[in-house]
Amino acid sequence: MCGIAGIIAPEPSETSALEAMLTALIHRGPDDGGMRVLSYGNQHVALGHRRLSIIDLSAAAHQPMANEDGSLWLSFNGEIYNFRELRRQLEAKGHVFSSHTDSEVIVHGYEEYGTGIFARLNGMFACALWDDKNRSLILARDRFGQKPLYYWQDGSRLAFASELKALLRYPAIRPELDPMSLSRYLLFEYVPAPHCLIQDVRKLEAGSYLIFKDSRLTIRPYWDLSFGQAPAFASEREAAARLEQEFKAAVGRHLESDVPLGVFLSGGIDSSAIVALMSELRPAESIKTFSIGFKEASFDETSYARQVAEHFGTEHHEQILSAGKMIEILPEIWQLMDEPLADASIIPTYLLAKFTREHVTVALGGDGGDELFCGYDPFVAHKLARAVDWLPGWAPEKIFAPLANLLPASEKNMSFDFRLKQTIKGLPYPLPIRNQIWLGSFSLEEQKALLQHDIWRAAGAAEPYAEIIATDQNGAYRDRQDELIYLYCKYYLAGDILTKVDRASMACSLEVRAPFLDAELADFVNDLPSGLKMKGLRRKHLLKRSLENKLPPEILSRKKKGFGIPLTKWLKEDLRDLLGDVLAAGSLRDHGFFDAGTIQRLIDDHQRGRRDNRKQLWTLLVLAMWLESIKREGLA
Repeated sequence: MCGIAGIIAPEPSETSALEAMLTALIHRGPDDGGMRVLSYGNQHVALGHRRLSIIDLSAAAHQPMANEDGSLWLSFNGEIYNFRELRRQLEAKGHVFSSHTDSEVIVHGYEEYGTGIFARLNGMFACALWDDKNRSLILARDRFGQKPLYYWQDGSRLAFASELKALLRYPAIRPELDPMSLSRYLLFEYVPAPHCLIQDVRKLEAGSYLIFKDSRLTIRPYWDLSFGQAPAFASEREAAARLEQEFKAAVGRHLESDVPLGVFLSGGIDSSAIVALMSELRPAESIKTFSIGFKEASFDETSYARQVAEHFGTEHHEQILSAGKMIEILPEIWQLMDEPLADASIIPTYLLAKFTREHVTVALGGDGGDELFCGYDPFVAHKLARAVDWLPGWAPEKIFAPLANLLPASEKNMSFDFRLKQTIKGLPYPLPIRNQIWLGSFSLEEQKALLQHDIWRAAGAAEPYAEIIATDQNGAYRDRQDELIYLYCKYYLAGDILTKVDRASMACSLEVRAPFLDAELADFVNDLPSGLKMKGLRRKHLLKRSLENKLPPEILSRKKKGFGIPLTKWLKEDLRDLLGDVLAAGSLRDHGFFDAGTIQRLIDDHQRGRRDNRKQLWTLLVLAMWLESIKREGLA
């Protein structure tokens, strides 16, 4: 796992910024670094790489990496799980390899298949290829967007990097905020690709590649989430057995490593399933599992993780933390955020990654299981919401909301009153928008009161609802369940979950792999009949069925908890002064984006217990601290 960066510019002096860009990526690759500068008249190409050594620890795997005649140069971030199979195929066609690394299959694969190589890769990656013969740069990103890639273009100049803060080291980029992406951030709690909060910077979308040639930039998809013909099974038992087989093969592919490897274990279905299958591939006592817990009972899962570890006999490592410890490391959290990300679970994720990195270099995690197998609460809520879809659009706001507001605001994780109020908020909207209203912080209607009038007018051109609808229409669905899975993968998984895990883990120089997002497994799961993924209101039905003889019954039947933190309480007590300093009276107001009165009302209502505004206040606080962070680093 690594960090990549590069520059194409007409002046050779401009490529000197690459060193500063790579310095900003050292945490992603502390083991090695490399640069290559190529010049062709008025075109100068600089490729850079920071390496975290995982497969082939020798100098032969040094990057940027070239083919035999130096006509291709690669800078690669990621892991290719089917590289041995691809290597055999390429060697049979006459290609000669000089290393044992997975990266080299991309070089020879491009020689053989051109950009068709990307669709053949089963892995997580972001890569840059300089094609000397065609004088073109190719950037590519994996199917689900596990690895990040930012880029900027202005005429004949182009710069790219694994992280935004590294890209901003290129002096030609002016770090001005894009009002339209500010609106997207307030709605999503992150800025979805291809957009970026910094004007003129873009993120390459998952499952696509970019070609930059003769000052022209072309982007093409090579893969999209699809729901094909459901396999024919004689029985549900047979389907469960086939899923177990596919999942076991995926876990096996993700165990390829030349360094120590472990598992994030929460005690939930997804991480427990990985441990169960892994224990059939390796001796259980050689498996290292890691979990962190909290002293606050409604946020703690360690007893479940401990039970799974004891059931399989893994070498288990556990750390119990207080809320105070999480608050203590907040300055580190603000620093590691590349763009604002208002998912507060990045805090425990970072602490888990930091703890895990003390023992191993690679960890497997359960990301993707909830998206592919309908594990989230909204999958149930959407089904139940059909019962009130016949009501007029004004009914939720005029009838349900006033009744729900009579409930006192609870400080517990995902409390009943919080979920009920959030559900009611989304009911007036069609399914694609409703789902985002449930997941996000500020609807467009709420943003109108929050943003200053001129900012609102500029931001209003973003039309994020229209973007959601357009994304939704790109999919070919068999039913509404497929539609929700598609939207979750395109937005929440790529923009929130995978971004959170990448930033938190790579800040600790830890690689995290997601077996559920294995290309072969994901394609198999997406083709399964909807009724096998969610049967009635039972989520992850077939996954649980496939694990019946492997996991303890109480693990299979437990409710989803999630990686929460006591935000509601924090914002009333521990972070009360910080809220006042940076929101009500400080830096965020000084930027001139927001209406001070609206922010003060959000704070007052929350701290006096009238409403649970945790999502809204945390979203604003993260933005304010991110702005302070880039200002401190001299990037704004």
